[in-house]
Amino acid sequence: MGRKTILKNDNRDSIDFGANNIQRLFASIFFPTVLGMLFSMAFIVTDGIFVGNGLGSYGLAAINLIAPIMMLINALGMMIGSGVSVVAAIHLSHDNEKAARINTTQAYGLGLLVALGLAALCYIFPEPILRLLGARGDLLPHAREYYLWFMPACLFSMVGTIGMFVIRLDGSPRYAMLINIVMAIINIILDYVFIFPCQWGLMGAALATDVGGIVGMVMVVHYMVRRAKHLQLYRVKLTPTGRKLTRRNIGYICRMGLSGMVAELAVSVMMLTGNLIFLHYMGEDGVAAYSIICYLFPLVYMLLFAVSQSAQPIISYNHGAGLRDRVRHTFRFSLLVGLACGVVIMLAFIFYSQTIVSIFVDSDEAAYRIASTGLPLYATGFFFMALNVCYVGYCQSIEKARAAVVFTMLRGIIFMVACFIILPTAIGTNGLWLAIPLAEVLTTLCIIGYQLHLYRHRK
Repeated sequence: MGRKTILKNDNRDSIDFGANNIQRLFASIFFPTVLGMLFSMAFIVTDGIFVGNGLGSYGLAAINLIAPIMMLINALGMMIGSGVSVVAAIHLSHDNEKAARINTTQAYGLGLLVALGLAALCYIFPEPILRLLGARGDLLPHAREYYLWFMPACLFSMVGTIGMFVIRLDGSPRYAMLINIVMAIINIILDYVFIFPCQWGLMGAALATDVGGIVGMVMVVHYMVRRAKHLQLYRVKLTPTGRKLTRRNIGYICRMGLSGMVAELAVSVMMLTGNLIFLHYMGEDGVAAYSIICYLFPLVYMLLFAVSQSAQPIISYNHGAGLRDRVRHTFRFSLLVGLACGVVIMLAFIFYSQTIVSIFVDSDEAAYRIASTGLPLYATGFFFMALNVCYVGYCQSIEKARAAVVFTMLRGIIFMVACFIILPTAIGTNGLWLAIPLAEVLTTLCIIGYQLHLYRHRK
């Protein structure tokens, strides 16, 4: 079998990463990916609407305090999933399907072990973890209720996150889209039923997420057992040599996917830091207002991440095959799409901020006034966020793991935390909303400087 036909002849979606037209290839992955993510976004927004209208601002604030745990789980899933996607794509470009299958199996095994370990840790030490997340006073019992019922979702989320990467690389982005759609519909329906008719409060919101996660995990397992074409599960040898190779492969997968983990972890840091800073400067109403931003942020990030991850298997495969022109073409096209998305969302958030905020809270609440004022300021960073996310995805796809991790840490942790601390003291409460945009701008400047350095070095 020739290198350029390995993902074409026997794959249901007829995806050939090495020969198909770049724009059409990108579209065949992007539109199913973004459609599936749109349903996930719909669930996130709907969850916020149901919680905000059914349980009030305390419900929103309580879920926002627990959200960093889910972000941590997603971060680890992103690390494993994006890492195995890069490594397996390169193996497939070299016609080494067996190695790709072994890496896939090892990735799932690692994900299960990590999820079980984290869930056990969270159940053993609930009170210290809740207080570390900032739950105190009247928010503590609400946060505890959601926390205890929400933790089972960790295991299901880990398997689902890894599965999305593997299934798209296997050439079935439409099935990955179907998983997201089914999970979102189940979550939305059960959210309404559990919160309103059943009156189960935050426990109901958590149970809806658990059930949706179970269904998604079952669909992933079904695909891997019954439908996978190239990346079927493979029996890994447990001999001393096999264990040594497994540790080596897992280390390489984690290294290649580390930027994905840092990116998701940065969202958790953003939420935790923002909660603490907003609580300090603006009290509980400020936290409730910031929680609306935290509901909206995944909408933007998931769309930009969809652009980056739609380009990733194409870039990684052609990078492994040595087709540099196709690598450059794919990156430039993904960057153009990402910047266009960033501009459109930025303008929508600026001109329709009050309408967007009114979806979550009533206009007579203090959180409405605070969020309506801050959302346009916050949206100014979306253009730079698009550039940064696409560039980090490109670095990850061509095995420049160190650069991807550095720029992800700059935009999502180092610059962001520094701006959250410095800007409010320098320019007042507007600095709370401008901290994240300024962090994105500073990261873009660093990327430009890095590219100029590489250009001069090559010249």
